[in-house]
Amino acid sequence: MLLLLQLLWLVQELTAGTHSLHYHYLALSEPGPGLPQFLAVGYVDDQPFIHYDSHVDRATPQAPWMAAVDAQYWETEAQKQRAWAKVQQVETWTVMGYHNHSRGMHSTQRMFGCEIQEDGRTSSFWQFGFDGQDHLSLDLETLSWVSAKPVAVQTKRWWETERCYAEYDKAYLEGLCLTSLRRYLELGSQSLTRKEPPTVQVTRHTADDGGITLRCWAWGFYPQDISLSWWLGEEELVQETEYVEIRPSGDGTYQTWTAVRVPARMENGYICHVRHSSLNHTLTVAWEAPSHQWITSAVVLSLFTIFTITFLLVAGILIFIKQCSPGPQGMTEPLVRTSETFVSEALGGPKPKDVKDV
Repeated sequence: MLLLLQLLWLVQELTAGTHSLHYHYLALSEPGPGLPQFLAVGYVDDQPFIHYDSHVDRATPQAPWMAAVDAQYWETEAQKQRAWAKVQQVETWTVMGYHNHSRGMHSTQRMFGCEIQEDGRTSSFWQFGFDGQDHLSLDLETLSWVSAKPVAVQTKRWWETERCYAEYDKAYLEGLCLTSLRRYLELGSQSLTRKEPPTVQVTRHTADDGGITLRCWAWGFYPQDISLSWWLGEEELVQETEYVEIRPSGDGTYQTWTAVRVPARMENGYICHVRHSSLNHTLTVAWEAPSHQWITSAVVLSLFTIFTITFLLVAGILIFIKQCSPGPQGMTEPLVRTSETFVSEALGGPKPKDVKDV
């Protein structure tokens, strides 16, 4: 019983948050300089973990936690990708014909994968593209191919002559794909099940029409799932809020933002609420007007410094000129007198005995 509870706890830990396994295949109609004719990359949670291309002709690990996998795994993956390369090459040439292309550089893309959500539900997808545009997708409920454009109907008819292809894809996505995802999550548990809190900042933007927009930024968080919302008092501003999709940051974390339009001089009443699995509470962030006090002090100090330096520089130059210029009647001594001498001469009296021109 204890062992069963430990296993259940392990599964819950590994599947905490949403996790996904995706594969992206790319086939070119003809080889290009430095380009493989077929490329395959596997991702767990948007992090590459396996790579294959027809130039190297072998599967290689892309994540540190995959380096310990035995050699048989990599050989099996390489054989699988070689088979897919042949299949997708034929598909590329066939779809080119449907588009009336007989030559030139063209490509097909195959993307498929599965996902385990935080509540345990699963989902999957399968898509096929031509020259970077959607072409076909698989409806897993009806096992039918959905064409994205009229020309794709020809590909749809071709593939639907062999229903077993759709059945195979469905079986893989709802079976082996999920099993593999759980295995990879276990292998990379330290990296893939880690939690990194978001850095959050609210910025203010003025539009050309004078309207004010507050934008709530969140970045550097992991896992991917996060909730950003705008509130005014006790009311959540759902209809007024602009959302964008969560994107990878390129360093293993994610980023996103959400924005709301606000009346002028009412910015302080709007609060951004952030919820993430790395936080034990809802984080609330408001826009803070920049303080100008330090700017004023810095300006005053700078002006004083400039004035002082300028004054000393001018004074030094004047003294230098007086010391170096010849006096009247060919005098070369500097015309500098002490205060006592100046006062005595001004009054017409004699010079002090201990004072002389210097």
